[in-house]
Amino acid sequence: MLRNDQLEQWDRDTFFHPSTHLAQFARGEAPQRVLTGGQGCHIEDRDGNRLLDAFAGLYCVNVGYGRQEIAEAIADQARELAYYHAYVGHGTEASITLAKMILDRAPENMSKVYFGLGGSDANETNVKLVWYYNNVLGRPEKKKIISRWRGYHGSGLVTGSLTGLELFHKKFDLPLAQVIHTDAPYYFRRDDLSQTEAQFVAQCVASLEELIEAEGADTIAAFIGEPVLGTGGIVPPPAGYWEAIQKVLAKHDILLIADEVVTGFGRLGSMFGSDHYGMTPDIITIAKGLTSAYAPLSGSIVSDKVWKVLEQGTDELGPIGHGWTYSAHPVGAAAGVANLKLIDDLNLVQNAGEVGAYLNAAMADALGDHANVGDIRGEGMLCAVEFVKDRDGRAFFDAADKVGPQVAAALLEQGVIGRAMPQGDILGFAPPFCLTRAEADEVVAKTAKAVHSVLG
Repeated sequence: MLRNDQLEQWDRDTFFHPSTHLAQFARGEAPQRVLTGGQGCHIEDRDGNRLLDAFAGLYCVNVGYGRQEIAEAIADQARELAYYHAYVGHGTEASITLAKMILDRAPENMSKVYFGLGGSDANETNVKLVWYYNNVLGRPEKKKIISRWRGYHGSGLVTGSLTGLELFHKKFDLPLAQVIHTDAPYYFRRDDLSQTEAQFVAQCVASLEELIEAEGADTIAAFIGEPVLGTGGIVPPPAGYWEAIQKVLAKHDILLIADEVVTGFGRLGSMFGSDHYGMTPDIITIAKGLTSAYAPLSGSIVSDKVWKVLEQGTDELGPIGHGWTYSAHPVGAAAGVANLKLIDDLNLVQNAGEVGAYLNAAMADALGDHANVGDIRGEGMLCAVEFVKDRDGRAFFDAADKVGPQVAAALLEQGVIGRAMPQGDILGFAPPFCLTRAEADEVVAKTAKAVHSVLG
């Protein structure tokens, strides 16, 4: 299509895109898409393509595109008061209301909400609060954070360290020394194929105990984990995992940070993944689903236990020395209030559970017998298909073959967006919660066609 503008060229000449092969993009060798609109589960680009977004942006447009209720709330707030800071006790009706709405939905032991802008800064906040907490309690050595390989917790300095994916460490001098990693609860990729789920969980627990013993429990402050591994492969935990892990943490007085950036506000068919898996976290990280990405906003939900120590610290030391200029930004908060109301009004948490289960079952029916499909897994409105070279021997393709990206590209040619996940040939799905059964059928049918076109 001929145009009298230079937008595509400006894009390649001036725009530094995240998670992109920079050289290929600048040379025009990598694809580019300029988006112009969206409605429900579909987005449109300026070439007139209409795509079913089966990944909700980046797991985040949970209520779907084009929701005028949220757009109007944003516009109304911007007209009334576009900005004021939240320092030294300042608030707005939107930020105060949203904090109350979050705590009304959060696990019972939660006390307060600190607002940021994205999941990365929320987890940076969490680590600072954990360090402050232990200093107030007179435990200056108790500072290390245990994360898990294949976990995703952001791409800052500390949060990129917490992330257990090679791409986010390579050439960035990460991870930092105060972050250590333990095994991912990834049953499909267990070393010993003869293990039952219970035996594999026992191995994960034993590995954690060994790490704590080696490092010294008096040096370890917290354990951070997603209820379901997200970017590391969309991996639900094996049965009994979180119960067993929490017993170890309790024994050694190690705080639990539940990173619910992906799972919070309904993606699993439950309001929070912590409730879904019986977790009792000390801090919960929230972001994406808080506003369905209509405006940037994140949060750290702090438990009663942690909050009491933070209060003690300010009694001893004065005002807490932490804050972001845009914390509790009124426009983001207004988007969050409208978003959570919409989730309730449209019964989207229930739909995520029901249609998500339908999507996962249909995907298993369509591809479960394919010779190169090793695993189909999911929970709620999360689903993943993992490809293998040899299903019986569970031999994986060479990463250079880019099988996962090839299948994702073949799916995109049919007008459906799935995500080729890093560190494995895994095709991921995380659709908006408003996905219908008919749209789920379309995702499954076109995925099966894409798999057969690439792998036979």
